[in-house]
Amino acid sequence: MVNITIYSKKSRHLCEVAMQKLLELQQEYQFSLTELDIENNDELFGKYKYLIPVIEIDGEEVFRYKIDENKLKELLRL
Repeated sequence: MVNITIYSKKSRHLCEVAMQKLLELQQEYQFSLTELDIENNDELFGKYKYLIPVIEIDGEEVFRYKIDENKLKELLRL
């Protein structure tokens, strides 16, 4: 099963939009979804504070700021 991780912050509009898109796609494609709030981890905050949301698939970063839905669907079909 594909594992998707989203690095985000609460009350950040781009993060909310990305998470909503991932939840919608989870209805169509099978993948596990983990959301990590970077504000709860100093290391993650230092790494991602200006880049969020950051989306990883199986540990590989694939998107920053926005999700390209067509590309994500293509990656999930592989």
